[in-house]
Amino acid sequence: MEQKSAIKPPVEVRYQEELEFLSILDTGRRPLNWKLSPKAVRTFILGSREPLRYQDRELVIRKKYLGNDALVERCIITLAGNRGLMLVGEPGTAKTMLSELLSAAISGNSTNTIQGTAGTTEDMIKYSWNYALLLAKGPVREALVPSPLYVGMEQGILTRFEEITRTPAEIQDSLISVLSDKVLNVPELGGEGLLFAKAGFNVIGTANTRDKGVNEMSSALKRRFNFETVMPIRDAALEKQIILNEVAELSKENQIEMEPDEDVAELLASTYHELREGVSSLGHRIDRPSAVMSTAEAVSVYYQTMMTAYYYGDSRMDLGCLVQNLVGAVQKENKDDLEKLKSYFQTVIRDKGGKEGGLWSSYYEARKYLR
Repeated sequence: MEQKSAIKPPVEVRYQEELEFLSILDTGRRPLNWKLSPKAVRTFILGSREPLRYQDRELVIRKKYLGNDALVERCIITLAGNRGLMLVGEPGTAKTMLSELLSAAISGNSTNTIQGTAGTTEDMIKYSWNYALLLAKGPVREALVPSPLYVGMEQGILTRFEEITRTPAEIQDSLISVLSDKVLNVPELGGEGLLFAKAGFNVIGTANTRDKGVNEMSSALKRRFNFETVMPIRDAALEKQIILNEVAELSKENQIEMEPDEDVAELLASTYHELREGVSSLGHRIDRPSAVMSTAEAVSVYYQTMMTAYYYGDSRMDLGCLVQNLVGAVQKENKDDLEKLKSYFQTVIRDKGGKEGGLWSSYYEARKYLR
């Protein structure tokens, strides 16, 4: 099956036209083995203000990361240096998306990835063996099964390490020598067992702050990374735009012929913003749920509601369904959060004028779903 027909095509496939267009026009200085210059990588992620033109073609590069522009610039420069990049923050703050965008633009490959879990072992990070070939031919390169880290070093591309703090600390530390010396030793291959990383190799790690202390990174490993904290979206208007952008992409990929409702997106963005901040729009204090009130969760709640309207209804968003999906998202980690959500609804209904509060008045009618 072609990658373009996949449920989630890799970033380099999804934005192939933009990457090719930028490559043609790119005259900036670039580190060895980078597909694009740092300037072009920045444009790919943060977008172009004006259409880019080449001969009789023009193309607007869409802004893909709606966060801190300066953070993106620092990330790009870090990856051009000799330290790895560690993106940390709460779940749902687009750390993975930023990691994918950087990898696609710099290396042309966003899929060279290690997924950190409690069961991750050192051979998943470095290399393992095809034991049938190992028994037949002995320890030869043909029998070696390269890991994403090995591939990154061999090809001179980025290796992504997702959720590194979910990995046992002693396994994490297997990265220290590689990040320090840019050499991987395979003792079984004898004199031919030294793999020297090609230019362009580096590591992008992600870690969420909710897991802090589960498998805390050692000081030695931390020194091999530059840390960047990806903050939650603080602007409700920007969060609304992210919801609309992401849902539009999901709808297109899944052939859902329904336009997103901007008013409902604004309502949901305001809800998540107020629950996350613990303050209503009129300044009343709100008990913040312990659940992750991330933009990614808001997108999921909206998209679930949209699909329900498309497949079961008349393609009009139902606020009762939205509330049900919101309840499911909020209480998935702690059922006590439901009481906090009820309290929030009572506060905003009072703030917005009850039944006279426009779209917010739908929350008044939707309270039955909280019982």
